[in-house]
Amino acid sequence: MWDRDGFLLWYKRLETSVFKLPRVPAGARSVELRASELAMVLDGIDVSKLKRVPRYTRISKENKDKDIAERDSQALRL
Repeated sequence: MWDRDGFLLWYKRLETSVFKLPRVPAGARSVELRASELAMVLDGIDVSKLKRVPRYTRISKENKDKDIAERDSQALRL
């Protein structure tokens, strides 16, 4: 793994179990994990069963106006 200023190698030995990696498409040659996902995998958490919830993001004025117009048009259809 490349870590901005050099290569990083993770090594952890399991005594009785296996790491539960996320599902990857058939034929994939690599798996990309976020730092938080790697930490969970190393702690024994099955990340393939986790569900990400939407996070708050600030909406721009332009997109907000589009969203309001879309909601209004949907309300008129009902």
